[in-house]
Amino acid sequence: MISIVLIEPEISGNIGAIARAMKNFGLNNLILINPKCNHLSLEAIKRAKYAKEILKKIKIKKFSDLKKFHTLIATTSKLGTDYNIPRSPITPEQLSSIIPKTKSIAILFGREGIGLKNKEIQMCDFIVTIPTSPKYPAMNLSHSATIIFYELFKSSKKQKIGQQITLVSKKEKEQILKMINQVLNKLQFTTKEKKQTQKIVWKRIINKSFLTKREAFAIMGFFRKLIRRFNQE
Repeated sequence: MISIVLIEPEISGNIGAIARAMKNFGLNNLILINPKCNHLSLEAIKRAKYAKEILKKIKIKKFSDLKKFHTLIATTSKLGTDYNIPRSPITPEQLSSIIPKTKSIAILFGREGIGLKNKEIQMCDFIVTIPTSPKYPAMNLSHSATIIFYELFKSSKKQKIGQQITLVSKKEKEQILKMINQVLNKLQFTTKEKKQTQKIVWKRIINKSFLTKREAFAIMGFFRKLIRRFNQE
């Protein structure tokens, strides 16, 4: 089970926004360590939208309570080198592939102003950072949390987006191209080269397109009507 831990949050709206993002991506256990604001304020509730139940279930804990977790994961925008081991990070995508699925895990997010302190990072097993522009690497707390939640959710879903769609087969693509060429052969071109260019372009378009079977049948139906029309003339 994954718990999201906010260290000394100062802005109640951020807590609400994080609760909303958690619900978007299937997380529901939010912990606050020494909060500096009211997590049930009107601003927090407004930002949480339909995730108010996460706010109501929030647990207020102490730093020492974090020791019960099997794995602690820190988040930071301040990068280190391989010589600065505590600040040598992995990306959210890498995190989603190595995170233990059956253990108790806490992902720590630091203060809005200064993030996590070195001693807090050293408590953790490893750290995660989001690749951003070096001109402005620090992200809004709720935005960075949302990106990490998304990567965790993406790797956890057994059925990926688009898996329910059946793509066109090679044989069906060849049939579409055959019908296109039949139409092109009926048309008048000023030179053979221009007709050949049309055939090459259409082949590239069809082969580069991720057509579904439904789209392929619609295209074949359209060209079938054209061919029938030409044959009647």
